[in-house]
Amino acid sequence: MRPTRPSMQELIRQRRRAGFVGRGAERAAFRTNFDVPPQDERHRFLFHVHGNAGVGKTFLVRELEQVARERGALTAYVDDSVGSVPETMAALSRQFAAQGHRFKELDRLLAAHRERRHEAEAAAITTLEPSEPEGPSAGSRAAARAGLVGLGMVPGAAPFVGVLDADRLAQGADRLRAGISARFRNPEDVQLVLSPERVLSPVLLAELADAAAVTPWAVLFFDTYERTGPFLDGWLHELMTTDRHGALPANVIVVTAGQLPFDTARWGGFADFVADIPLAPFTETETRGLLADKGVVAEPVVAEVLRLTGGLPVLVSTLAETRPADPDDVGDPSATAVERFLKWEQDPVRRAAALACALPRRLDADVFRAAVECPQDEAEGLFAWLRGLPFVSDRGDRVQYHDVVRAPMLRLQRMRSPRGWAERQRRLAEVFARWRTEAEDGRPAIELWADEGWRELRLAETYHLLCAGVRGMLPEVLAQFVLACDAGEIAARRWARALADAGQDADAQDAGRWGRELTQALASDGIAAALELVLHRAGFNDAAQAFARTMRGRELQRAGAYEEALAEFDRAVELNAELVVAHIGRAVTRAGLDAYEEAIADLDRAVELDPDRALAYSTRGEYHRIQQRYDKAIRDLDEAIRLDPTDNFAWASRGASRSARGEFDAALADLDRALELKPDYAWALVRRAQVWRGLGDPVRQLADLDRAIVLQPDWAWSACHRGDLLRIAGRYEEALTDYDRAIELDDEYASAYASRGACRRVLGRCSEALADLDRAVELNPDYAWALSQRALVHCELTSYEKALADVDRARELRPDDAGLLTLRGGVLNALDRFDEARADLDRALGLAPDHAEAYSLRSTVLLRLGLAPQALADLDRRLGLVASAPLDEDEVVRLTELTEALLRAPDTDRSLLAPLLARLTSARDGTRTSRITD
Repeated sequence: MRPTRPSMQELIRQRRRAGFVGRGAERAAFRTNFDVPPQDERHRFLFHVHGNAGVGKTFLVRELEQVARERGALTAYVDDSVGSVPETMAALSRQFAAQGHRFKELDRLLAAHRERRHEAEAAAITTLEPSEPEGPSAGSRAAARAGLVGLGMVPGAAPFVGVLDADRLAQGADRLRAGISARFRNPEDVQLVLSPERVLSPVLLAELADAAAVTPWAVLFFDTYERTGPFLDGWLHELMTTDRHGALPANVIVVTAGQLPFDTARWGGFADFVADIPLAPFTETETRGLLADKGVVAEPVVAEVLRLTGGLPVLVSTLAETRPADPDDVGDPSATAVERFLKWEQDPVRRAAALACALPRRLDADVFRAAVECPQDEAEGLFAWLRGLPFVSDRGDRVQYHDVVRAPMLRLQRMRSPRGWAERQRRLAEVFARWRTEAEDGRPAIELWADEGWRELRLAETYHLLCAGVRGMLPEVLAQFVLACDAGEIAARRWARALADAGQDADAQDAGRWGRELTQALASDGIAAALELVLHRAGFNDAAQAFARTMRGRELQRAGAYEEALAEFDRAVELNAELVVAHIGRAVTRAGLDAYEEAIADLDRAVELDPDRALAYSTRGEYHRIQQRYDKAIRDLDEAIRLDPTDNFAWASRGASRSARGEFDAALADLDRALELKPDYAWALVRRAQVWRGLGDPVRQLADLDRAIVLQPDWAWSACHRGDLLRIAGRYEEALTDYDRAIELDDEYASAYASRGACRRVLGRCSEALADLDRAVELNPDYAWALSQRALVHCELTSYEKALADVDRARELRPDDAGLLTLRGGVLNALDRFDEARADLDRALGLAPDHAEAYSLRSTVLLRLGLAPQALADLDRRLGLVASAPLDEDEVVRLTELTEALLRAPDTDRSLLAPLLARLTSARDGTRTSRITD
């Protein structure tokens, strides 16, 4: 194989970079760090470059990136073109893929995150079913105790810390998770909406580790950190200083660059691995060196450059490129750096292009052609020339002026010709409006605001209209801000930023003030606080105010502030009784408060207003299912599926409804369809496992539960369900492992405590069983099954009065439960209250004529009442049910003792006992261990 030689382009770039002047100490420190092994205390894992605008941070960062690549490093560069942690990960993934290291799993999850983020409102529509009160809390008070403010990862939660106590915050967190879970069901999808970094970060680290294992170094660059730090700094700190998301390879180096020093409260304790690089303007020596490199050596010219630029690298570099030969060529102090450059540039087309292209906030080839009036055949070359200017940064498919240059350039044009300024801004707004209209193509508004590309066009149009000073534009932009809030906090931040930028760039003071205040509200307290600001001061009409209150209600609901959310939805409905999203939002909030009848009434109104909205039907169907009104649930879910056959949630919910009605074949078909639409739907897998149980197929039941746990290993519900299956199969130690895991994941999961208690009772560990069941009843005092299991433990301990108290309480909750009546009959028998015991068992068999355990117990009671023939008949009936209800070991012992007692009874027809004894012996030999679980 021939040795690899550098290309011509690479050699040219290296020679050009060899002329880099200044920042020698900073470059040397970074370069030397590659020669120090990570295990050496002198090695630095983090470099933070900081200094004022124009001081050359981006220029140095790009230089450091080249240094890293020369050392064989994989590199990735991120700036303020990203607006969130997931967008940051996407940018890193794209750049690593371009270098031959594709992060496939991260890309898959990022695509899922984008899809789920757009569905976030629908995701919060329903709640976990209270018909299963023994189910997991799904968030638990641990979040509040850990200082997460119930569910503090949700924007907007912070303002309510003083309003809600810890219990209420925890309850709100549970309900929030449950509400979003009702749409997605897969807990991973829920996390992708609520806290995507928790799902994505471990995957990023794992795939970064794979890439770092086959390369000397991996270097991550985060530029414009003064803008990205508010959402990146905490995450980056977690990645580097904790193992919360996994291990970060030691050969990874991080470089951040922004105007501000690091937050000492967060990073102050880690100075031993951080290299702090403050940048000041170029020294006189560095400035002279850069000018000399460009051939500018005449002392009067150099002195003028030193005077005018103050050593700011971007300005020095700009003037050096003009190669002025005389002080007059440099310009006067009142002109901007760009104007001084244009004074040297004699080509009028280029001069006009450089000025015109300062107007858009960001440029690509299409925007360039819209901004610059030049022949089409010259546009490509002119754009290439512009990209090469020293104050223009190339960001892939887009370019952007340096703020230090763009700001005074805009001011120059605005002051020189206010009318011309306004006209050029209007023309650009019209271009973006035309592109926006083309992108709409008859799509509904709710779909448009979920489309990031469309939002970007709308925002650019809005910015230019604000800069043009169009009358009445500010109220319209604030209404757009509310719609942007509906699209998520990232979109809301970008709208606030556009207001702030327009205020600065066009001297639009009202817009600038709104932009700054909304940005601050979003950064400190989230969307709910920003919307409160808009509602109090924007002067919206009733329709706009109703929608804003609906959006704020949604944010309050997500933060767990249900009463406050309900007040907002009530007000929204008063203002606009036909706003469908307000009725749906109020339904969700009422469901979160367990007011399901009122929630269904809201959904009735939503369906009346919009009969074709599938979401309203699927939500109402789920609430009917929760209320155990399965016929109504299935009717609504049928309609939801008719309107949207791809709605995997509706298929799964209908399957769960049919399963509850015992229609296992139909339920299986629905759940199969839900899993065809979404193969990693863990909630549907657990529901299908329950169907397999009903169909008597434990092998497939276990397979589905195993798959659900693989998909969501931190989901307590699936672990508990698998434990139940193993317990029923007599695999008690394995079941205990699953129950332990479920409780580790959620220490307020009543069902897991109850099941573990039942398992420990079977193993004879009664004191531990009693402690578990006490905890289950403490968490859920109305948990009838836990009460019945605790009664069995009390019976094992011969505490029959305590057992009777538990059974009586359970029967208050389920008065027509044949199993509870049978258990009560057994307890009364142990207390020698035979007549009462017989009455309970008679009633049990009236409700369930084939209840095997009731026949077994009643035969014992009848014998003790001296009614041997009737006892013999019940024994005969019990043995006749062996095929459908096999005997367990305890029952074999009890029936053997009963048979012996019947042999001693004077009025027993002994001729009937011989065949019964033979059947009992056969049943005993063929029995398998089984426990009553329901």
